[in-house]
Amino acid sequence: MVSSIIILLAAPKELPKLPSFRSVCSVVVKMRTINSNQCVKIPKDIKASVKARVVTITGTRGTLKRSFKHLALDMYMSDKRTLKVEKWFGTKKELAAVRTVCSHIENMIKGVTFGFQYKMRAVYAHFPINCVTSEQNSVIEIRNFLGEKYIRRVEMAPGVTVVNSTAQKDELIVEGNDIEAVSGSAALIQQSTTVKNKDIRKFLDGLYVSEKTTVVKVEA
Repeated sequence: MVSSIIILLAAPKELPKLPSFRSVCSVVVKMRTINSNQCVKIPKDIKASVKARVVTITGTRGTLKRSFKHLALDMYMSDKRTLKVEKWFGTKKELAAVRTVCSHIENMIKGVTFGFQYKMRAVYAHFPINCVTSEQNSVIEIRNFLGEKYIRRVEMAPGVTVVNSTAQKDELIVEGNDIEAVSGSAALIQQSTTVKNKDIRKFLDGLYVSEKTTVVKVEA
């Protein structure tokens, strides 16, 4: 008697689905610092106020105002001579803004106390560069650059003046209270004398920043 053996093969069970890379990344939690803060000391001869993240600094040279409303920070006067900037539950990049804001405020205090001064020198190999200021030293006209007839006209930022130095030949002095306005105006002057379609390693003509200092000399 031949017995037939029937073997039943069980259907394979479905393997569990593995989570996708995107779903794995979505569960990663960014670490947040509970509180980060920094204070700026206000000198005796400076008046400072903060309202709705708009900082106003008044000193001997004038008044500067700057808005920080684009940053989610707490800013307030902890006392009459201390301005506090703090961030609650911030990520690493958000916490970096705390020190950045304090640096801006310190530059504002320095600007209304000492002022910022950039000195620029005219460099030329053959054709002398002529610089003429106008409109109460708020506009500079650059002539004869590389022998060109074109007159380059550069307007300074509000609150910035530019004059020809009386102590040094071919030197410009850019002054103001706002460091960003002064440095930006100096950059516009330098960019106006960019050499085009020539080898800039050989044609070095232009106006370049030679010194960064303050209007009122700081005592060492």
